[in-house]
Amino acid sequence: MMLPTATATAVFLTAAPSSFSTRRRRSRAIFASLSPSFSSSEEPLLVRAARGEDGLPRPPAWMMRQAGRYMAEYQALAKRHPSFRERSENTDLIVEITLQPWRAFAPDGVILFSDILTPLPAIGVPFDISDSKGPVIQSPVRSKEQVRELVPIDLDMLQFVGESLKILRNEIDGKAALLGFVGAPWTIATYIVEGGMTNTYTNIKSMCHTAPDVLKGLLSHLAQAISDYIIYQVNSGAQCIQIFDSWGGQLPPHVWEQWSKPYIKQIVSRIKKECPNVPLVLYINGNGGLLERMKNTGVDVIGLDWTVDMTDGRRRLGNGISVQGNVDPAFLFSPLPVLTDEIHRVVKAAGPKGHILNLGHGVLQKTPEEAVAHFFDVTRRLRYDTLFQGSVAEELHHVA
Repeated sequence: MMLPTATATAVFLTAAPSSFSTRRRRSRAIFASLSPSFSSSEEPLLVRAARGEDGLPRPPAWMMRQAGRYMAEYQALAKRHPSFRERSENTDLIVEITLQPWRAFAPDGVILFSDILTPLPAIGVPFDISDSKGPVIQSPVRSKEQVRELVPIDLDMLQFVGESLKILRNEIDGKAALLGFVGAPWTIATYIVEGGMTNTYTNIKSMCHTAPDVLKGLLSHLAQAISDYIIYQVNSGAQCIQIFDSWGGQLPPHVWEQWSKPYIKQIVSRIKKECPNVPLVLYINGNGGLLERMKNTGVDVIGLDWTVDMTDGRRRLGNGISVQGNVDPAFLFSPLPVLTDEIHRVVKAAGPKGHILNLGHGVLQKTPEEAVAHFFDVTRRLRYDTLFQGSVAEELHHVA
């Protein structure tokens, strides 16, 4: 669900949080200064980094949960529209919320404001969202009969997603990459089987042994539906897709290998055939024990959470795949010079190729907006040729 070393030349932004009008002037200045690399005549920097292209000037950057509760502008909008379902299923609101961080901070990736459960009604699984319990599915799917009652995804029920992506692609106008996203089959299945959020996953984990045919049928149906949904997002304007297997890290690695990986591979295989130019990112929270297995899904980018050392992640994954991450979101509560040091450390550990700077998880509530602005300002000023001057070989020698 919606659901990353210090140098003498670093510039530290220590001013107090700016007013809305000041942020607007600041954002206009940012957009005016964007380099030709971001023009609509070339592919966005993020897409090129996801593909592992050589010769990029710096890493692109965006944040998971980039739009949302940490922004005063979002909080004001949420007061006027208190229903999350309304905010995430109304085209005008989706576009406005998605663009809020884009206007304020000019990230290199703009991710659709939505939810991994958004497509569930389109396959015959209605759900509600409770302020206290989160997603609630009144009739959990736990039998063959219930799986048979699921329907192929009805994309007409998701027109607000397609319309929003089309509008956003025009609004961004090539200055950043437009990202879509989906939940992985296992993660979506956890909500459908458990009936909502859970801390134990006992129902779905026991199904692996007590009702494997039912679970396989559910996961296969979800893989087909999610593939269709990705293609729909791409046809509507998404230039990169992130797959969130948010609860895949709750499985022992050998169980993930059996019950999550095959269905992700099924999705990736189809997207690579039908949308070969669209990079795919795979993110799993708690993925330290899964990195090598994740690589073998065929995705273009592996997202690392902050518990994985970037140097170790690079060593384990090798140079043939891009990485994303992985500043601890808590660093955004630190003094700004400390945040700068951490950004530099992560970027140097990732190396000058195939890296998308991000957090290791989503932006936390109450994160200072000035820290988010600083994160992106520091990234825009980075230059690989300066950061790695005389040290590229040493930094990357250990990478397989």
